[in-house]
Amino acid sequence: MTGSPARTGANLGGRPAATSAHKLAEVAQELFLDKGFSETSVDDIAAAAGVSGRTFFRYFATKADVLWINTPIELDRVREGLEAAPAGERYQDTLCLVVPTAYVHSPRERVWALQRAELVIREPAVQAPMSPHLADFRDVVAAFVARRLDCDPADMVPVAVSASALSATMTAHEYWVSHPSEDLPSLIERMLRLMLPRLDGV
Repeated sequence: MTGSPARTGANLGGRPAATSAHKLAEVAQELFLDKGFSETSVDDIAAAAGVSGRTFFRYFATKADVLWINTPIELDRVREGLEAAPAGERYQDTLCLVVPTAYVHSPRERVWALQRAELVIREPAVQAPMSPHLADFRDVVAAFVARRLDCDPADMVPVAVSASALSATMTAHEYWVSHPSEDLPSLIERMLRLMLPRLDGV
């Protein structure tokens, strides 16, 4: 694994001009990388952001939740892209086009995403809070495949495809952490093409 990615440049010593969930999450992630996830308390985050612990809990139930602040946005991109895809397009091509676009980030967002991926890999304590988001991703992909095949999302093929799509996306993030100069959307597309099952004869 390479060294820690470049920092976001948050001012850890002063009160933000306007406290927001994103500002608190940015400060928290800086502290996680500098001190370690387990060693950073909610009080540490609040103090660094110049707010009270009560203010922190207005935005987040736990400190791990700050890592997933952008995840609903990414999932919405996947859902909307799959719903808008041409009906005649091969399901593999649709997923390989849509899923990577959910992870196209601005330079500042890219730093955030890379730091999040590194924390997921090296900090076991953040993995459990991630599980609901992974389940949501699988549900979105399974629903898409079920629409294409006119079957139930709980049937074998939608379940298999959604598991493969999730595995490909997670593996691409893991690879990205050790190859940070590469483009994450391109890595996700390549992993999807390697790992998605063929549906010939289904």
